[in-house]
Amino acid sequence: MPDTAILDVDGTLVDSTYQHALAWYRAFRRFDITLPVRHLHRAIGMGGDQLVPHVAGDEAEAAHGDDLRAAHGEEFDRLIDEVSAFPDARELLEGLRADGLRIVLATSGGGEQGEHLLSLFGGRDLADAVVTSSDVESSKPAPDIVELALAQVGSSDAFLVGDATWDGQAGVRAGVPFYAVRTGGFSDDELLEGGATRVVQSLHELLGVIRSELLPTS
Repeated sequence: MPDTAILDVDGTLVDSTYQHALAWYRAFRRFDITLPVRHLHRAIGMGGDQLVPHVAGDEAEAAHGDDLRAAHGEEFDRLIDEVSAFPDARELLEGLRADGLRIVLATSGGGEQGEHLLSLFGGRDLADAVVTSSDVESSKPAPDIVELALAQVGSSDAFLVGDATWDGQAGVRAGVPFYAVRTGGFSDDELLEGGATRVVQSLHELLGVIRSELLPTS
């Protein structure tokens, strides 16, 4: 039986995927780079160090990478009050804790933005640890943030919950099963190709799946 649940925050526990896509769109426009929002959406879940070259190429990264990431942060700040937690986010975390699991929350955002998103569902109160992309050398889809989450609580048996293919790729590389939720707008096929063990529609459904498949005695 697993002893730890690692949960992505953005797009999984809080409904922020489309705000991030719009923030990136506006950030790139500052540098006269116009990208389709649908293309940006499919990159959400990557850390900014990976996203810029992925969507705009190495030349854009070399010329504007750090400035683009700063601009995204500024643009997301303008939208952050429109972000809300998914209705079942706290229910999921409370249920996992009641089942005896340790909880690690993983977020791409640090600082005030990250703390604000955690406050939307009382994440600090329920988590045994919180890790951010700024704590690791490479962000998702690299496995670094998942490996750090395991190290933070000394876990040898965990599973990962996320909403994007990049979560899945990070989990697979870290050797951790990935349970995907459709909350970020990725399709079943995309998530399964990204390494998902199961794909569910909601956090409420996810809790039932975890209890039946991973915690049979709960």
